[in-house]
Amino acid sequence: MTPVGTDLPDRILGGWLGRIAGNMLGKPVEQGDVWTRDRIERYLRRAAALPLTDYMPEPATETEALELRPEWRQCVRGRIHGSCRDDDIDYAILGLHLLERHGFGFTTEQVGDLWLLRLPYLQTFTAERAAYRNLANGLKPPLTATYDNPYQEWIGALIRADVHGWTCPGDPRRAAALARRDAVLSHTGNGVYGAMFAAALISAAFTAATVRDALDTALTVIPGSSRFARTVRRVISLHEMRLTWEETLDTALGETAGLGWIHTVPNVAVLTAGLLYGDGDFTRTIALTVRGGLDTDSNGATAGSVAGVMTGAQAIPAHWTAPLQDTVRSAVFGFDGIRITELAERTLRLAKAPSGDTER
Repeated sequence: MTPVGTDLPDRILGGWLGRIAGNMLGKPVEQGDVWTRDRIERYLRRAAALPLTDYMPEPATETEALELRPEWRQCVRGRIHGSCRDDDIDYAILGLHLLERHGFGFTTEQVGDLWLLRLPYLQTFTAERAAYRNLANGLKPPLTATYDNPYQEWIGALIRADVHGWTCPGDPRRAAALARRDAVLSHTGNGVYGAMFAAALISAAFTAATVRDALDTALTVIPGSSRFARTVRRVISLHEMRLTWEETLDTALGETAGLGWIHTVPNVAVLTAGLLYGDGDFTRTIALTVRGGLDTDSNGATAGSVAGVMTGAQAIPAHWTAPLQDTVRSAVFGFDGIRITELAERTLRLAKAPSGDTER
């Protein structure tokens, strides 16, 4: 299928810019057990920043500053000079490098090998750190995902999935299959379904007429009986009932209480609500998603990727993209300081490759 609206290069660049901008927006308040939805709202209200239409404002007090992520000084409005480093962006870069090095026929073992070669251990977290440790100790997939790993259904695999959607525009089943091969290195169950769903969602965004169409398509690649799929459908149904965004999140997050703020299931409720109530508007989509709380930078990044693909880079307001200065900071060896436009161009080459069996 041919992508609708703007052309493919602009849509892929929009995905990269959207992911980075959404990540930066959510990063200062990325600690869901401290920065709840209510607390984020109070923070923004004190700064006269509601509705949220730009990057986070600076904290008003020293107490607030101490409770933000330490990187907040590089992520709030007026202080951004290129993107700050974050694992949500590192994995997109690493996924691109994986496809360039091994093509679309990569194996899960090759994903693990590349982590050991290119990704510092201390820049991995939760399920990825457990899998990395297991790799270093000589374990092979799928044991890397299951041995001494209590984070198997957390959000880590979902945040690694974007590149598979960007390189498979309009082919969500292929995107989901690639994301699954990557995800099983570190995740099981709903953790894997999250990666498959995100890849399919981004792939579908290239051709879908609406966000709802893209969500419906993405649901077809994962088991309908899974808790992940049931949560997405629940948010869709609440939106159809014309509940407010706040009421939808109150209901959906109440029904997923107890899973923790980094678990993939409650986070997909926040993501789905942000996409639906954002209704195709880039700023509203990432703002609502981040205001939803939980894993704010990861959810903001995925929402930004979807919205950026749907709108294209040229339609993203400049106040989101200009401060990024076309520059990415990354912990992935060999990629620190790379241009966002170069990442998009390299992604485009893979998306256009008939087989993807390219090596650099």
